[in-house]
Amino acid sequence: MTSGDGAIRTQVAIVGGGPAGLMLAHLLHLQGIDSVVVDNRSYDEISTTHRAGILEHDSVTMLVDTGASQRVLIDGDEHEGIELRFGGVGHRIDFKTLVGASCTLYPQTDVFIDLYATASARGAALHYGVRDTEVVDITGSPRVLFTDAAGARREIAADFVVGADGSRSICRKLVADRTQYFREYPFAWFGILAEAPKSAPELIYCRSERGFALISQRTPTIQRMYFQCSPDENVDDWSQERIWSELQARVAGPDGFTLNEGPIIDKSVLPFRSFVQTPMRHGNLLLAGDAAHTVPPTGAKGLNLALADVRVLAEVLDRAINSHDTEALDTYTDRALSRVWKAQHFSYWMTSMLHTVADASDFDEQRQLGELSTLVASEAGSTYLAEGYTGWPSRRRWNQ
Repeated sequence: MTSGDGAIRTQVAIVGGGPAGLMLAHLLHLQGIDSVVVDNRSYDEISTTHRAGILEHDSVTMLVDTGASQRVLIDGDEHEGIELRFGGVGHRIDFKTLVGASCTLYPQTDVFIDLYATASARGAALHYGVRDTEVVDITGSPRVLFTDAAGARREIAADFVVGADGSRSICRKLVADRTQYFREYPFAWFGILAEAPKSAPELIYCRSERGFALISQRTPTIQRMYFQCSPDENVDDWSQERIWSELQARVAGPDGFTLNEGPIIDKSVLPFRSFVQTPMRHGNLLLAGDAAHTVPPTGAKGLNLALADVRVLAEVLDRAINSHDTEALDTYTDRALSRVWKAQHFSYWMTSMLHTVADASDFDEQRQLGELSTLVASEAGSTYLAEGYTGWPSRRRWNQ
């Protein structure tokens, strides 16, 4: 709503209208809490950006049970396992058998589209394509200032501000006495979208002497694939023939497995790192998702961590606003980071186990192969991977 002085008045102002921000707005709405969402990107920019996505079991449950998305059950591709491929041979990790859970291949772009449609249908206050965003007075009465898509200067007065504004967050810089943890990696992923049939029914995580490769899917006719490369790799140096030759070489083995090829319609280099900032709250500002932490994509944790953050955040804001229990806010950082650090370890472990490094010795390579061999031969080891990949269960069930 708009106050007498022209400012937009709300209980929670959310800076960042990607999946994390929109999911939080949806959960708050279910608890009778008003919010306003702003994002410097346009709807078209977000909805047409190719973003991969593996949803954990609990992420799918939250989308469905809260009414945020039913399409994930229709268009999502449920995967009951993955394949670890090394030494030219594939080894399937059966999630269903090991932990009774699955994950779902559903692009992050589609999660956004579903959440935006749900928010629009209920008449949510959404401001996309804004600029010059500022967040002020976070220890008192927070305000978010921005210029809207029509060029008008606007102001949101709120009880709380949530920074869900991604890895280039303006909000994280406002947290006083912050500590930041980094882990840089000496490689990146070269990603492609290809018009081709699926090469496998589930994801293949491949370790080869030439480096890591990930064989993923998008639709029955569009496939997503990656291979390890240098962070400064130039995509223009890679012809379609060279890309396919490299991918085929990385998955080649005595079992004769090959990839289905087709025209490459998109290619990009994805650098990655590990990052965590603590605390995730200062005054009446709270952070969620990539604004507070990023992980390498190997463990498929990024979007799931963001959704896990807002699950906790919705609970503490509910207690703070509806039950007037502001001490609940003090629990947010520790509750969120307990899962974040588990995911950081899982992502680092998957990354270090499957990627090659330039200065690796023969011992290092044989040890890495020994780790993979032990993992696939051990029910306990495979169960650990299955549990981490499908997600550590949340105590909250939205249909209760």
